[in-house]
This record gives sequence, structure tokens and C-alpha cells, in this order.
Amino acid sequence: MSTSEPLLELRDLEKVYANGREKVHALRGIDLAIHRGEFVAIIGPSGSGKTTCMEILGCLSRPSSGSYRFAGRSVAEMDSEGLSKLRGEEIGFVFQTFNLLPRMTAVENVELPLCYRGVGRAERRRRALSMLERVNLAKRAGHRPAEMSGGERQRVAIARALVNAPSLILADEPTGNLDSATGEQIMALMHTLHGEGNTLVLVTHDPGVAAQAERRVMIRDGRIASDSGLVRARREAWSEQRPLEQPA
Repeated sequence: MSTSEPLLELRDLEKVYANGREKVHALRGIDLAIHRGEFVAIIGPSGSGKTTCMEILGCLSRPSSGSYRFAGRSVAEMDSEGLSKLRGEEIGFVFQTFNLLPRMTAVENVELPLCYRGVGRAERRRRALSMLERVNLAKRAGHRPAEMSGGERQRVAIARALVNAPSLILADEPTGNLDSATGEQIMALMHTLHGEGNTLVLVTHDPGVAAQAERRVMIRDGRIASDSGLVRARREAWSEQRPLEQPA
């Protein structure tokens, strides 16, 4: 595990929701650091808190207490405009339901994040087509979501997430609405993106999908139950401290 400053860092993070007179503790004292270039799967059953964790990582929700730092910056100190800028420029979202606009073509959907940044029309189109080429969908650029398969729609969503060259790609159940063969294709694309140096955080309830990440963080009852990255780091530290065996 890298010793450099984490890209994402949660410290003693809590999230509490009010449910009438009752309080629901979705997250309870989460400590988590994710470095640039990591491929991390956050896994847990329904109601474990993993979706809440994803929403906080994506700056879609604020924690009730604790701290969240993104690239060294305190998210709590950002106003709504700052959070919007962070989401638009630093985070690429991939959702289970694709979240494509049905009346727009594939290339127009990919262009959307660039529209919000004020990029000119010609440059928007060039970048969007380049991203569709990257996910092997250039020939479908003029098709609308209803004219594409589930796997194609998810690849359009991935192209849209990549078009701003974000620091973080945050994927919420990216294979959840796909058949197994198509899901494998999407995961192969995720591996390619990771191999290119991208930071990926994937949220899933599927152990098979999570097993493909290089690091797995299990959340249960709002707490981190296990973290394979910490286990690996401890093993490496122990191995480095262990004296070399002397030859017989």
C-alpha cells in the first residue's frame, strides 16, 4: 500500500438518518484511505451501509460527523458550488441503471459533463467520440439508449464518466442489470481502465464481482468488517521486519 497522501480519506466517519423519532446509524466510525491507482471493491449485504458510503465518497451526501478529505482537501469546508465543481471535474459516476437521457444519442450523453464545464461544441464532440472509441462504441454514437443493449448503455455511461479525465471513477453495481456474459465484458473494461492507472471504487453486493478488485473492503452493520488492503499491508510490513533465514 502506498505511503503517499491518500486520494480519499475517511476518519471516524458517521452517518445518522432520522426515521421519525428513531435514529438510524447507517455508518459507525468508518476509517478508510484509498490511494491513487487503486481498484477497490466495497462490498456488503443490503442495508450494510455501502450505498451510504458511496454517496459520501461521491459527495452526494454529507456525513453526520467525522471527516472526509478528497486529495487533501476537507470536503466539509466546501460549499454547494465547491461540491458541484468537485463532482463535475474530479469524479466520474457509473450507475447500475445507466442514468442516460433517453432522447439524446450516445455521443450527446457523453458530451453532457463537458457542457457543464463550458467546453465548446467542436471540442465536446471530439472528446466524446474519442471516449466512445475507447469503449468500442464509436459505431453506435448516433444511437439513442432505447436502441442499444444493456451492455452498450453501460459502456456509454463509462465513456461519460471518463470524458472529464476524473481523479476517481465511482461505480455503483455496474453489472447489476446485466446478464453474466455482458457483466464479464464490463468488468474486463474496468480492469483495462485500472491498468491504465485510473482509480476505481466499485460498490457491489456480489462477491464474484468484488473478487476481481485488487482490494476488498467489507462493510457490515455500518462498520468495516474487513479490508484486504490492510491485511496485505500488515503482511508486507511483517515480512520486511522478519530477519532473513541464515543458510545452513
